[in-house]
Amino acid sequence: MAERSDFRLLLWRSRLQRLVNVEPVEIQALAWSFLYFFSLLCAYYILRPMRDEMGIAGGVENLQWLFTGTFAAMLAAVPLFGWLSARFPRRCFLPAVYYFFIVNLLAFFVLFRLEFTHAYLARAFFIWVSVFNVFVVSVFWSFMTDLFSDEQARRLFGFIAAGGTAGALTGPVLTAGLAVPLGPANLLPISAAFLGLAVVAIHRLIAWHEGPSVAGVPTAHPQSTARQDQPLGGGIFAGIILVLRSPYLLGIGILMLLFTTLSTFLYFQQAQIIRDSFSDSGVRTAVFAAIDGAVNALTLLTQTFLTARLVRWLGLAWTLVLIPLFLAAGFVALGMAPVLAVLVGVQIFRRAGNYAIMRPAREMLYVVLGREEKYKAKNFNDTVVYRGGDAVSAWFYIGLRDLGLSLSQIAWLAVPLALVWAGVSYVLGRRQTALAVEREQP
Repeated sequence: MAERSDFRLLLWRSRLQRLVNVEPVEIQALAWSFLYFFSLLCAYYILRPMRDEMGIAGGVENLQWLFTGTFAAMLAAVPLFGWLSARFPRRCFLPAVYYFFIVNLLAFFVLFRLEFTHAYLARAFFIWVSVFNVFVVSVFWSFMTDLFSDEQARRLFGFIAAGGTAGALTGPVLTAGLAVPLGPANLLPISAAFLGLAVVAIHRLIAWHEGPSVAGVPTAHPQSTARQDQPLGGGIFAGIILVLRSPYLLGIGILMLLFTTLSTFLYFQQAQIIRDSFSDSGVRTAVFAAIDGAVNALTLLTQTFLTARLVRWLGLAWTLVLIPLFLAAGFVALGMAPVLAVLVGVQIFRRAGNYAIMRPAREMLYVVLGREEKYKAKNFNDTVVYRGGDAVSAWFYIGLRDLGLSLSQIAWLAVPLALVWAGVSYVLGRRQTALAVEREQP
């Protein structure tokens, strides 16, 4: 029996190595990273349908206020994260981030169970979920860029991202199966439990990274254990300063701003077209769930079989360019026919391309930087710049609509922005490759 079990384990490892091109010493870290991201996105996708429906129920014309509120919450959260990371080692501040969100989830659970129905609670939940999903995913990828070298990232990040997609597929299934018998509010502790599983994965990954080498092979890129266990230092606003002082980090910030601006434009167009197409709240929620399901299925297939190969075949620069060019074509299609079928097609392929290709490739931009840049500067770009772009572009979109521009005209205006995004992505990809070569030189 033991021999059969060992044989199956060896067979599983052999198949995994052929699929992912993972070294034996990396399998443990790959598995825990996969589980970590699975847990995060499963927790988020349990909550996402509630957030999107609350956004429309509160009025499409009020979405810009919710985006502005999210940006304000981010401005408060980033200095707090800067304070934590400056004073505590990562084995302390990383779990603390997730414990904070677990407590928040349980507080919302109590409020919903008490049947508070005030509109402010719905708006607060929309803003909280919008902060939660960006912040916890940003911290996850900061940790990944700290664990793995550039060469490892190019091989493994696609498969690790697939863990998140598997979680994004599982979350809606749990919601659909349990929402009626348990009630939506009772799903919040389940989401919190998945965040607790993510904390377990963090501890296991830190133990792997700070542990001894296996068979003489270092478990990750060389760093002293003492240095890994030290706080990052610096001030609470160090992330902002680092971004402003570095053309490379500033370029990533511009990339994020263009990405979020175009995503917001598409989100508003989605809200308007779906609102005009369906009058029933339940039908709208089902449409959102169907879009999520299609996105996540396509994403999982791409991440598992294609992402790492694209980076190897095309190089990082051209991989980063793919999604902006597709979105430019998508906005051309919406400009010619701003209807539900076109919107759903563009949204599915845009989101799947972002999760499967753009996001892992974008995270590789940070692998060649120092630890403070990976946590503080990256967190600033991923949260404040991201949600700031949401807020500004939301008001800009409303301004365009108030000027009388149609959905078609706004889509045409987005096309040149997508082409600029493609150009910035290409330049950053080339620069990352050059920095990786510099780091490898003695």
